[in-house]
Parts: sequence; C-alpha cells; structure tokens
Amino acid sequence: ILNYDIMARFRRRTCIILLLFILFICSIMMALKTLRPDRAGFADPFGLGLLPELQQRTALLDNKQNSLNRVQGDTVTRVSNFHGIADNAMKASMPAVNKLEEELSSPNYNFHIFYYTWFGNPQFDGKYIHWNHPLLPHWDPKIANNYPKGRHNPPEDIGANFYPELGSYSSKDPSVIEAHMKQMHSASTGVIVLSWYPPGMADENGEPTDELVSVILDYAHKYNLKVTFHIEPYKDRDDRSMYQNVKYIIDKYGGHPAFYRYKTNTGKFLPMFYIYDSYITIPEIWANLLTISGSQTIRNTPYDALFIALLVEERHKHDIHRSGFDGMYTYFATNGFSFGSSHHNWASLKAFCDSNNLMFIPSVGPGYIDTSIRPWNNHNTRNRVNGKYYETAFSAALLVRPEIISITSFNEWHEGTQIEKAVPKRTGQVVYLDYKPHKPNVYLQLTQKWSEKYRKEQEQWLM
Repeated sequence: ILNYDIMARFRRRTCIILLLFILFICSIMMALKTLRPDRAGFADPFGLGLLPELQQRTALLDNKQNSLNRVQGDTVTRVSNFHGIADNAMKASMPAVNKLEEELSSPNYNFHIFYYTWFGNPQFDGKYIHWNHPLLPHWDPKIANNYPKGRHNPPEDIGANFYPELGSYSSKDPSVIEAHMKQMHSASTGVIVLSWYPPGMADENGEPTDELVSVILDYAHKYNLKVTFHIEPYKDRDDRSMYQNVKYIIDKYGGHPAFYRYKTNTGKFLPMFYIYDSYITIPEIWANLLTISGSQTIRNTPYDALFIALLVEERHKHDIHRSGFDGMYTYFATNGFSFGSSHHNWASLKAFCDSNNLMFIPSVGPGYIDTSIRPWNNHNTRNRVNGKYYETAFSAALLVRPEIISITSFNEWHEGTQIEKAVPKRTGQVVYLDYKPHKPNVYLQLTQKWSEKYRKEQEQWLM
C-alpha cells in the first residue's frame, strides 16, 4: 500500500511537470509567431480591407482611413506587452550608454526615417489635431457594431497605444522640432522622409503643413540631417499635378543645405521622392511623367529626380518597372501583412530590382499596433517583444544588401510604429503600452546600433 501511494504521488508530480513544460513551449511558440507571422496573413479578410486597391474601391481617396496607410489615430489599448521575453538577450545587445546620446552617432545618410508633422494642440494650433483621431469603423456593419465609436479626447486619451514622452505635442512647437532632431541624430539616422501634401491640402483629420517645411529644414541642418519628401496621395493626383509638385518642392526648397540629394552611379546628385500609394495610379499615367518618351516627362529636365514607388503586392513590381520609377520601398512595419512587408520576400524583390536597374529600399519597423483607432484590427498587431521584432527586421534587411534602409517610423503614433521616446502612462481605466523594462530611448539606441552595423557591412560589400 505504501509503495502504491508513493507511485501515485510520483505520477501526479510527473503529470504536473509535463503540463507546465507544455505551457512553457506554447508560450515560446507564441512569441516566435509574433516575430515571424504567418505568410498567409495578407489573405486574411481583416488585412484585405486595409488597402484601397484591395477593397476594389474606385474612388482615389474617398476614405483614406480605410487603408493601412498611415493610420492617423489613437486609441487606448489594454493589450499587454511581452515584458520579460528575450530580456536578457536585449540587454546584452544594447549599445553602451555611458556617453551622451549626441556622442554616440553621426548621421548615416543611407538610413531614411519616415516623419510626420500633422500633430497639433490648443497652445500652438488652437485645438488638438490628430491626437483626437476618431475610431474608424469596420467596413462590415455586422462587425462594426461590436466595437466602440467616437473619437479620442486628449490630453489623457489620445489616438495611440503608446504615450509620447513629450505629451500630446504640436508639430509646430520649436522645442518639439528640436527634440525630434536630437533624437533622430542620436539614432544615427541621416535622412528625414517628411510626409508632404501640396500647399492647402492635408489628410482627412489634419490641416496643411507645407508651411513647416522650411522650419524642419533649418532644424535638420543644425543636426547635420537631410530632408526628403514622402508625397502623400491626394484627390486627382496624376502625372501633371506630380510634375507641378516636384517643380514646387525643388524651386522652393532645393537650394537649402539640408535638402537631400542622392549620388547616382553616374555621379549625378538627384533629389529623391517617395510616392505613397503609387499603385492606385495606373502605370500609363506614371509613364507619362517618368519615362523619357512620356508626354509629361520630367526626365533630363532641371526637375529630374529619383522616384521611389510603394510595393504592396508582388505584381506591383512589374507595374513599377513599366511606370518608369527608379526604385521601390515597402513601408509597412507588419511582417506578413503584405507581400512587400514580408521579410522572406525581400531577397526575391532585391534580385528583381538588381536585374532591372531599380533600387530596393526595405522598410523596417519596431512593431505595429493600431487598435487605438481600429479596435477591430487586432490581427495585424506585431508585438515589439522588447525590441527583438525590430532587430529581426534589421537582420532581414541587411541580408539583401540594400543601398538604403528606411525606418517606419519616427513618430507614426497612430500605428504604433514610432521609435520616438515613449513613457508609461495610466489614466483611469486606460493603460498605455510602454518600452519597459527598457528606457524611453531604447529604440533610438537600437537604431543607432544597427546603423553602425549597416555602415560596417556596407564597407565590406564594397570591397
């Protein structure tokens, strides 16, 4: 009887230990899935509706908020971060912090970072802009009815899952602009890719910001940074309006010392323009502007430049080539969401670009979460895993040896892709995500670390 009792207890302990081991393995698998999401993620109905072309909508920008474009919104989130996962590995990989941030880096002009100046507050703008972003309804009314409606109410309730160290700031505030330039300089990024609409135009939740460009250029120059332009989609954007846009930008800003120019293989120094949502304009229209024989050609004129198209689907690579673009970028910080944003596709895209004399500019990001403005879009969240997601993206980018790497983003708070400093914050029932157990500047440090690694590897590629 005694032996039977001992054996029974032994079997119970064994079962408990086995169950705990299985739970541990499941937890690890979930963390790995976050880093490398399903390749089928883009085919999910939640993903398909986020891009205008894939919704089969004919209006150019009837509702930009329904695209995965730069989600301009905030919602408080109750999603918990994977604190503790890979924490020891992160600490081991962090750069030394015994120097001032300014001493850690010099600008890397092959590191481009997307930057937004659409934020406003009562002190500088008379009202909140973008921080009070509305909650966007799902396109299916049955699903939309299951989620809250309304808009955010700053400064405690903002349209983001994280909370900025600078608070609900205004992009017009000189102290904010300077702080941003310091942070980007400390991260060893070199080129600011400035979100831009033509004068008098803006996104649906913002106001015109072209007047800020000169100020951004001045502050960028102070920190040895360069500025290029991320031309946003707007109503009736076509070859003629784009010609006028480029002419306006070069005429007005091209003489500034902070205006970015890229040295081509032929020795020319040309401006560069990223064209967001380029795929919603047919190749024939782009070819009018971007090919030598085009009716509205900009080639071999004083306004010639490098034009970089957004690649979402695989077939877009052929359209980009036919259109006369000089390269492609992937923008989204959501590994697995689209063909272009999936790390495992970057090698084939780089090979296509190499064989067609195009630039391939992969976009890396620290994570993605937009449930503050799209509460139904949990499926496309990419957890930061204490920085490991970001490092995985950088590793994938370096493997294809690109001429330029772009970073999504410095401060797209609505989509949770920012590397700007964020702080823990709890207001009532709202709990914002944060960068703990690391400091608010952890993603700036990681960017600086990979900028230096990229610089060293590029030297080896050229040998």
